[in-house]
Amino acid sequence: MFSRLTRPQAIAVCALPVVALLATAAFAPLPFSVAQPGLTANVLGENKGTEVITISGAPVRDTEGQLRMTTIEATSPDTRVSFPDVIDSWFRTDQAVMPRDAVYPSGDSVKEIEQHNEKQMKESQDAATRAALGYLGLDDKDVEVSLKLADVGGPSAGLLFSLGIVDKLDGDGTGGDLTGGRVIAGTGTIDAAGRVGAVGGVALKTQAARRDGATVFLVPKAECGDARAELPKGLRLIPVTTLKSTVSSLVALETGKGSVPSC
Repeated sequence: MFSRLTRPQAIAVCALPVVALLATAAFAPLPFSVAQPGLTANVLGENKGTEVITISGAPVRDTEGQLRMTTIEATSPDTRVSFPDVIDSWFRTDQAVMPRDAVYPSGDSVKEIEQHNEKQMKESQDAATRAALGYLGLDDKDVEVSLKLADVGGPSAGLLFSLGIVDKLDGDGTGGDLTGGRVIAGTGTIDAAGRVGAVGGVALKTQAARRDGATVFLVPKAECGDARAELPKGLRLIPVTTLKSTVSSLVALETGKGSVPSC
């Protein structure tokens, strides 16, 4: 024999599974990573006691100013990101929620991800070297370039590596520095032909750049909108598409002659 439930009692009984389901969903792991501004490194100087760019087979000039490559730091692939984490990051300018697959190759282990990033970094360094030497009209059989940057993976430092090589070998072409003594930061992939590619995470990278003293940020032209979204005060954006046009923009910025593009 069963007792008859009142309407409020029936609603309460039916609501319990729904509440439990919502509570479970709220704290269940989601396929996202939380990213924030990462480290920056001056490619014209040292990183952890080792010169980032070492060149032999050609005269190398002393440089002033800085060219800082930028990074983002993301939660590890095995970190559980829940709905409250996503909501918290949504309202913060120093964090961003990104699909995990956009940060880490889907299904890869931590070791495989590290190997993948190291491979991308090596390929990026090779392309950056070929682009820089090609721009300068130098033969890579005569000039040897070594690039070393600890604890950083992926291809997004390519443009800054190329600029660093050009600055150490040729500067602005007239004996001056590409930087004009400034702290210049940026991001962007580069291929052997000197074409600059988009990278992602630029809104966080601009924050890392400004935090570490940069006043100018080189951004792939296709990502100008993202870079403007949370642009720190005092940081000037220069859109770039090729190594050649980037050098021209920096020379114009240094000398005050010619136009400097803006986002």
